[in-house]
Amino acid sequence: MSVSSKSSGITSNRWFKPVAVTVGALVIALILVLVAQWLRTLDPVKQFLTDYPGHSELPEGAPTGLPAWLGWQHFLNMFFIVLIIRSGWQVRTTTRPPGYWTRNNKGFIKTRNAPTKISLDLWFHLTLDALWVLNGLIFIVLLFATGQWMRIVPTSWDVFPNAVSAGLQYASLNWPLENGWVNYNALQLLTYFITVFIAAPLAIITGIRMSGAWPKKAAVNKFYPIEAARKVHFPVMIYFVAFVIVHVTLVLATGALRNLNHMYASTDDANSWWGFAIFAASIVFTAAAWFLARPLFLRPIASLMGKVTNR
Repeated sequence: MSVSSKSSGITSNRWFKPVAVTVGALVIALILVLVAQWLRTLDPVKQFLTDYPGHSELPEGAPTGLPAWLGWQHFLNMFFIVLIIRSGWQVRTTTRPPGYWTRNNKGFIKTRNAPTKISLDLWFHLTLDALWVLNGLIFIVLLFATGQWMRIVPTSWDVFPNAVSAGLQYASLNWPLENGWVNYNALQLLTYFITVFIAAPLAIITGIRMSGAWPKKAAVNKFYPIEAARKVHFPVMIYFVAFVIVHVTLVLATGALRNLNHMYASTDDANSWWGFAIFAASIVFTAAAWFLARPLFLRPIASLMGKVTNR
């Protein structure tokens, strides 16, 4: 066999797997849609959808609408998450870091032992983590101070059958009809709750355990080894990737202008393009940050917080 035929075979095999996975996923999705549409023709399922329309009643006094601060929080959270995923993947896959960073052991943060030298990629990842956590703390405080928590925290057991109902409606391509300005459907509510109160804390706890800031001789290390943190941290990142993809897809597919006005313009307007304009600007800003997040631009910033070296 010639070299060209061998390389051709390798190339075809390289393309075959992703194409096969894509085709398989599309076939499974089509089957799910057809099954969901068939189920909705059955009388017991029709009655179930009538009894559980897909959303739970909010507690008395729950706020209506999304305030401006939530729009800013949404943008900042998206911005940090995208760059955290990018930098986290670089930390996981880069074998030869473009540089190293050592913290200045003076000022507010001062330790007895010398600071640990880490890769520039890891410094960027940890810096983004710190900013994301700070933004998250502000978000949690405002969430409970304004009553917005009632929109994403389950307060009734019927949220679970309503989530099944909403899932069936999505799967059958007959979208739930609730107005997100007033009330999220049960599946959205549970997803947001998991993201804010389970996935985010898991990412923080496991990330801290894996960082150089964690004491190497802490007593808790016996019960919480770094290997356990690694096994959780990466799947949590995959969850956030999947959440972003599904979230953006549904926002655009279930009334893009109105949803974007909810999220970015703090208004329940189905015709204004203002929310879309802010969303588009945020995408451009995030894409620019993605492009600029490279050693040429990161080194000067990192040097303000410590010493940057090639080795």
